[in-house]
Amino acid sequence: MPKQPPGDDSVGRMQFLLALRKRGINDAAVLRAMDQVPREHFVESNFVDSAYADQALPIACGQTISQPYVVAYMTEQLQVEPQHRVLEIGTGSGYQAAILSRLAREVITVERYRTLAESARIRLMTLGYDNVEVRVGDGLAGIPDRAPFDRIIVTAAAESIPQSLVGELAEGGIMVLPLGPHSGSQQLVKLTKTSTGSEQENLIGVRFVPLLPGKAREL
Repeated sequence: MPKQPPGDDSVGRMQFLLALRKRGINDAAVLRAMDQVPREHFVESNFVDSAYADQALPIACGQTISQPYVVAYMTEQLQVEPQHRVLEIGTGSGYQAAILSRLAREVITVERYRTLAESARIRLMTLGYDNVEVRVGDGLAGIPDRAPFDRIIVTAAAESIPQSLVGELAEGGIMVLPLGPHSGSQQLVKLTKTSTGSEQENLIGVRFVPLLPGKAREL
């Protein structure tokens, strides 16, 4: 595993972890990852004081960094193991990728906004997350040249399950994504690929920014 980045004794860190436990996050490895990754480095400078609050926060390009509970919950549902290769669709600030990097052998993350991708790449490299690869591209297309993946996580809402991503999931692999209309609330879905198709489990209600096709024309 890559080296652990320097920690930060931010006020509220203990309450942050306690709140995750109280809301049902029990996986020790996930909690350890949430503790190890300094969330204050992944939020905008004017929101540093709210970094450990359980709320989504705005980042560049009209996107958001998900609230800590949702990050932890989605990560726990992925059931990541140390030998796994994980594909993330929607890099954002790089926070979810950093959490996954504590658990997986390799993380490849795709971002449609070049500004976000380049900022996340620098941030992840600076903090020592050297098993994360950031790419600019169309998340709905995935990374076919690096497939199959053991786990796929989508951090933007799709209106239907992207079959292109299902095709890049290894047999027995798990994909977690928000599913539903872009203009309303969505359902977090866990999809497990089988030899005959896939099994789908509905989890919790969520609100995510929309998953859009293609690269962004600007930013």
